[in-house]
Order: sequence, then structure tokens, then C-alpha cells
Amino acid sequence: MTGSRIAALGHHQPSRVLTNADLEGMVETSDEWIRQRTGIATRRIAAPGESVTDMAATAAAKALAASGLDPAEIGLVTVATCSAVDRCPSIAAQVAARLGVPSAVCFDLNNGCAGFCTALACADHTVRAGAARHALVVGAEKMSDVTDWTDRGTCVLLGDGAGAAVVSAAPQADGLAAGIGPVAWGSDPTRSDAVRLVDDWQPKFAQEGQTVFRWATSELPKVARAACERAGITPGDLAGVVTHQANLRIIESLVRQLDLPEDVVVARDVVESGNTSAASVPLALAKLVEAGSLPSGAPVLLFAFGGGLSWAGQVVACP
Repeated sequence: MTGSRIAALGHHQPSRVLTNADLEGMVETSDEWIRQRTGIATRRIAAPGESVTDMAATAAAKALAASGLDPAEIGLVTVATCSAVDRCPSIAAQVAARLGVPSAVCFDLNNGCAGFCTALACADHTVRAGAARHALVVGAEKMSDVTDWTDRGTCVLLGDGAGAAVVSAAPQADGLAAGIGPVAWGSDPTRSDAVRLVDDWQPKFAQEGQTVFRWATSELPKVARAACERAGITPGDLAGVVTHQANLRIIESLVRQLDLPEDVVVARDVVESGNTSAASVPLALAKLVEAGSLPSGAPVLLFAFGGGLSWAGQVVACP
């Protein structure tokens, strides 16, 4: 078995910015109310004709170009999404077709907001087992399609976007030298109704906000520590933390409980992008790397959670 690493990243966000002031004209809410409860100031909303496939393909093309690989070298394409309208062919297959990837295994993965970290683990396992040398992993969501714009408790949260990573084989080594640490993942199916998209062919996002907040702030710090332990490090060794961008209060609580050094870079993309579900971790990570906020090779905790209730996280070496 080989190891694996994130070789390159890419991201895409729609051009339309929806501000809290805009939402004040749509539902009974206010900028102060939204910021106090979520930390969100703006979010991006895709155009009516801009699909999950469009955003996924744009982000994936950027990651593939940054990797320097030929499309024919990609052996696996997987897209994490819960908002795609298309069932078959998969979004992954459509992305592969647009990028000219000729013969990769393609499938979509739905694990809600934990989808990207789950898909990244699947790609890591695939590469380590030798079933592919290079994989393209994408998180893409058009949450505006499943938003109830009359519900002030949820419509203020959601945004659209995509992030992508190229995962490549790397020499097997102890700890993080191989690039992607062992995943810590699981679910609590007894609380599966806490975050949901169910009922019909035009489902709307719904959640039990307080249930999710209490669960996330009480249970997730121990899982984050487990991901660090499996990678052979402590939280104090981290250079960066990129969690699912669900709510700034949840992010800040997790950071406090991990007792991180002051110089650790913490992703707070939720402020400008909102909750983009499975897209939030790769989107936030790609933006930090693009800005030069994280040095190459630095250990970064990726951690996502959401519908299921599910979670997945791993420590990776920054590309």
C-alpha cells in the first residue's frame, strides 16, 4: 500500500452576493439577529441556470490544472452533494465528461455536510489500496434550490459553491508524511431527523437548530481530538483548522475546547459564504491556501458534520 496526499485544490463561488440587508426585505429578520446567532454576513447564490454540475466542474477544473496532471491520469472522480437534482448520470460522471477524464470510476456521495471529508477518506483509501493513483474529490452544493425562503430560521444560513481536491499517491510513511491522516468518522442515527432534506421531489432544508448546536459543541471536540491522535499529533501541533462552516458560534466553541495555540489559522469562511454544506470544507481550505495563509506541508485538521447526524475528519498536510 502507498500513502496519499492532497496535491492541489480549486474552488468556485457564484457571482451573486446575498447580504443580510437583502434578507431583511424577504423575511422578518435583521442583520443584528443573523450575525448574533450565526456570524454570517453574506452568502453566494447561484443563478437559476447554474447547476451543481456547473459549479463542481469549474472547481474541479481549477484543481486539475493546479495539479499539472493530464485528465487521463485521474482514476476516480467523486462528488459529495446533497442538493443535486440529477440522479443519473451522476454529477461525478458529468464532471468527468466536461474535463475529458476518459475512464475513471465516477460516483456521487451523499453524507450531508460531512460529505467532502467522507469522500476524501474514500479517495485516500482507494489510492492507498492501489485502485487509482490520482483521484478528484469535489464538494458542490446549490443549497438555494432547497431553501425555504419563507423560513427565517434557515434561509439566512445557506449558500452555494464548490471546492475540489486532487488526491495523489505518495510514499508510505508514518504520521503525516504521507499527506492524509486516518479518518475519524461515524454517525448518530438516533438523531437523523435533526438535519434533513426529505418528503418529496422538491424537498426543503430543515433542521432542529438547538439540537444540532448542543450536539456539535458537546460531542465533536472529542472526535476532532481522535482525528489528531490517529495522525500521530496533538491539537497543539496544528497549523490550521478547517471545520464545516455551519455557524460561527459552533466553530468558536470547537476552537476553544481544543485549546489551540494563538497562531493557529482557523477558517471562518462562514461569515462571507454562509453554510454551503458539503462544499464548505474544500471551499474554505482552498481559499486559505490561495491567500497564502497556510504554508505547504503544514498539518491542518479538516472536520465536517451534519445530516445523519454524521461526522468525518482527518488531518492533512497542506498542499
